[in-house]
Amino acid sequence: MRVVTIGVYGYTADAFFRTLEQAKPDVFVDTRRRRAVRGAQYAFANSIRLQTGLEELGIPYVHRLDLAPTKEMVQAQDQADHVERIRRRDRTHLTDAFKASYRHLALDTFDSAEFIASLGEDVGSILIFCVERTPDACHRSLLAERLREDLGASVEHLEP
Repeated sequence: MRVVTIGVYGYTADAFFRTLEQAKPDVFVDTRRRRAVRGAQYAFANSIRLQTGLEELGIPYVHRLDLAPTKEMVQAQDQADHVERIRRRDRTHLTDAFKASYRHLALDTFDSAEFIASLGEDVGSILIFCVERTPDACHRSLLAERLREDLGASVEHLEP
């Protein structure tokens, strides 16, 4: 099993879709709560445009709301970022509290094998998507790590 992760911040539309094409995932897994990104420069990552681009590349799209952080987790991380005077787009790490909360609420009952099976037959490569530029600043790294631990998956984090 191969797990690739990517965020949207820092990419242009062309570079983002070119990177996806090169990564060749069997399935694109969107783990965002809100499937929209503020700012015209990232309009390509809004759900309908994103799905259209993926369809053109022949990459199936799956939205997994159950793997998105809760609104409360996001608000707590935003508050910590505010205290540190860091914009969300410039964040480089998650708080320990966010990590613990995400692991407890999203991953304690998570079954890695069942998750992969739910994505379809013969899936050998998945791409986990959210918005943050840096994997350590995003819950997608926690999910990828869990898949590595449980399934021995190789993990690659793509960055612009």
